[in-house]
Amino acid sequence: MPDRQTPPEVDRVAASRRAVAARRERAALKRDVTMRVITPQELLRRALADPAAPAGAMRVTEFLTSIPAIGEGKRDRILAELGISPVKRLGGLGARQRRALERFLDDRFPEQEPRGGRSSLVVLAGPTAVGKGTVATYIKEHHPEILLSVSATTRAPRPGEVDGEHYYFVDDAEFDRMIAGGELLEYATVHNKFRYGTPRGPIMKALEQGRTVLLEIDLQGARQVRAAEPSATLVFLLPPSWDELVQRLVGRGTEGPEERARRLRTAKVELAAQNEFDYRVVNDNVASAAQEVVELAQAPARPLSRA
Repeated sequence: MPDRQTPPEVDRVAASRRAVAARRERAALKRDVTMRVITPQELLRRALADPAAPAGAMRVTEFLTSIPAIGEGKRDRILAELGISPVKRLGGLGARQRRALERFLDDRFPEQEPRGGRSSLVVLAGPTAVGKGTVATYIKEHHPEILLSVSATTRAPRPGEVDGEHYYFVDDAEFDRMIAGGELLEYATVHNKFRYGTPRGPIMKALEQGRTVLLEIDLQGARQVRAAEPSATLVFLLPPSWDELVQRLVGRGTEGPEERARRLRTAKVELAAQNEFDYRVVNDNVASAAQEVVELAQAPARPLSRA
């Protein structure tokens, strides 16, 4: 007679697969916190919302060491100060422990609060391979009332790119002339190779006509725009997860292994700068991400500052 206490082999296999999948999801969530794709507070919110989910099943020790700058020694001191047992899981924290952990995170790693309102100048930036260009193109095609700025670049056109439509393709001498003449709102060297810049003239003309202008640029350029025009609205485009960002970069097939590795290192640095931005938008779907950016652009405006 079979032992009724022993689960069928198919049940054991299914349970093992679920356990492996849960471990992988917890590992992915930890990477997302480490790479700053999501904030520690966001992971904690997910854990408390569904204690049975992989986020809720994560031990508080794993959670803390996934936060940049927290090693095992600091983790243990934090747990002692907060009065939380190292065997606790995030979804199983008591009310007092939850409040203590939330206060600690808010004090040490405050989340950026939106400034509210917007200017007529909207900047879209984010890490490499996040899909900034795809989202910006979608907005251009579906919202012609918003002007998508065309950048100047010293790199050669890629197949299908049209001068004046996708970029203004110029040589180094012309780019130098534009800088010297004050014709660029911002400019930078990207990926240690080519220079990109935003011509000032078309933007100023559109703003004077009352139009909203969208700049799709890199982190360096966004910082320059913020310095030149403090009231500009800065939007940071995030990937759904770090693993998805890696997959998008690999899937493009346009870079070799060394270049991919270098761009991923750059992406990690870029993600760390997201608190410099006014808003965050997750690009898990191009149409919905584009709509979020458009809604920010259509929010009640604050006046552009003028020196």
